[in-house]
Amino acid sequence: MSSDTTSTVMPAVFFGHGSPMNALEVNRYTAAWRGFGQSVPRPRAILVVSAHWYIGATAVTAMPRPRTIHDFYGFPQELFDVRYPAPGLPELAEEVSDVVHPTWVGADLDSWGIDHGTWSVLVHAFPEADIPVVQLSINAFKGLDYHLELGAKLAPLRERGVLVVASGNVVHNLGGVNPRMVDQGFDWAQRFDEAAKEVMLGAPTEAAALDAHRDFGFAVPTPDHFIPLLYLAGLAGADGTAANVLVDGYAYGSLSMTAYTVGRSGEPEQPLAGSPTLPDGVPADSANI
Repeated sequence: MSSDTTSTVMPAVFFGHGSPMNALEVNRYTAAWRGFGQSVPRPRAILVVSAHWYIGATAVTAMPRPRTIHDFYGFPQELFDVRYPAPGLPELAEEVSDVVHPTWVGADLDSWGIDHGTWSVLVHAFPEADIPVVQLSINAFKGLDYHLELGAKLAPLRERGVLVVASGNVVHNLGGVNPRMVDQGFDWAQRFDEAAKEVMLGAPTEAAALDAHRDFGFAVPTPDHFIPLLYLAGLAGADGTAANVLVDGYAYGSLSMTAYTVGRSGEPEQPLAGSPTLPDGVPADSANI
């Protein structure tokens, strides 16, 4: 990675993170995440909007040493043993608050940390864990337009060496997971993912209107994993550009693995196999995947 964070506007990215098992895998998705990390200038800090910090407020982590959170159950011990010991950057909390003013943002000093929506992708994109990581919560009380607009307000941070990472899944229906459909998507999942792709590549500022799509209820039974996409869409709109596909595909019938970037063109080679096989007995619960 280049060390220059002053002359270049940092790109931004949405990762479809899928199963936590991806943290341990080498597949075409994790290869794309790693390729992204290797291709961007070295960030001053990484600001992550993760589907797994979904609370009743807008807040940022502001502790100097955030803990690695294993916010799932039923997976192998090897996954619980993963640590991502990146430092925090408490002063970034104030910067976030300033750029999104008058939107209120609280500072979380000790309750959260780095959850698996963040570390499962960063262990591939930035495996040395030596870049400060700060998380921005998803306010569960706010509508889709709020998140799109908040994403746009984060744009000035890209000029200050901050890499904005959003992590979720465009299609995320755990109740529909079929472990035998490892690299396949149901018809409704494909329809919605393609509709989202058309918007992200053509008119990202209209991404919040995807809730009118006929398959939205199946693809997005809960909004937590979809909302991070809106942050990248907002950044694309603020930039006056469209997004680019980093990698795409499906997992277990009811998940989309599509990832998008802003400010980085080109798609990496994808010669490897796709999603990992789910371990036996993993519960289909919103705390997982």
